[in-house]
Amino acid sequence: MKTISIMNHKGGTGKTTSSINIGAGLARKGHKVLLVDIDSQANLTEGLGIGEAEVSVYDSIRENKKLPILNISDNLDLVPASIDLLGAEMEIVSKIGREQILTKLLKPIRAEYDYIIIDCPPSVGLLTVNAMVASDTILLPLQGEYFAYKGVDRLLGIVKEVRENLNDTLDIGGVFITQINPNRILTKTIVEKLIEDLQEKVFDTKIRINVALAEAQLQGQSIFDYAPESNGAKDYEKLVDEILSKLN
Repeated sequence: MKTISIMNHKGGTGKTTSSINIGAGLARKGHKVLLVDIDSQANLTEGLGIGEAEVSVYDSIRENKKLPILNISDNLDLVPASIDLLGAEMEIVSKIGREQILTKLLKPIRAEYDYIIIDCPPSVGLLTVNAMVASDTILLPLQGEYFAYKGVDRLLGIVKEVRENLNDTLDIGGVFITQINPNRILTKTIVEKLIEDLQEKVFDTKIRINVALAEAQLQGQSIFDYAPESNGAKDYEKLVDEILSKLN
C-alpha cells in the first residue's frame, strides 16, 4: 500500500486534474484507490461530481471523527473536502501532534486500499504538511513554464525539512510536466533543465494541453469516462503505467 501526496505550492499546475485521473487510472487497472481532498477549494470533490458534501474531511480533522468515504466508481472512493477547510489550519495550530492528524485518521483504513492519493492545497501550510507526514511519496506536477520551474528548489527544500523532522521515510517519487506544448522552444529548454537537475526523478510522460481534461472535470468525470480516446486519456494512462513502474 502506498500513500501519495500530489502537491505544488503554485496554483494552476494540473494538480487536481492529475489527482483525479491518476486515481481513476489506477482504479481502472484493478487497484483499490482512495482519493483524499484536503483543499478548501474542493475542486477534486466537485471534479468527481460531488456538490456540497454533508460531511467532509474538515469534520474529521476538527472533531477527530471517522473519515467520510464516498464511493465514486469501481475501486475508487473519495474523502470529500469543503470550504470549511479555510479555517482548519487556524483551528488545529494549537493542537498537540497537529502535524500527525491526517496520519491518525488514515491509519484505521490504510489496509483497505492499494493507493491513497492526497490532493493538497496550493500552499505549504499545516494541511500540506499533514499530507506529507501521512505519505510515503510526493509527486510534483509542474507546468512547462519558467516561473513554475523556479519554485522547484523551494518545494524540494520543504520536503527535505519534513523528511528530516517529521517523516524520515518520505520520498520524492518524481516530477511530471503538465499542460505541455511540445512545439515551444521554452518548454523544451525547461524540460532539459529539469532532467539535468533532477535526472531520473523526471517522468518520461508529459501531459499535453487538452481541452477535454477541463471539460471532464466540469462534467464530474475522469478523462477515461469522458473522452477515452483523447490525448488527455492517452497521456494519463501512460503516466499511470510509469508511476506503477517507478514507485513499485
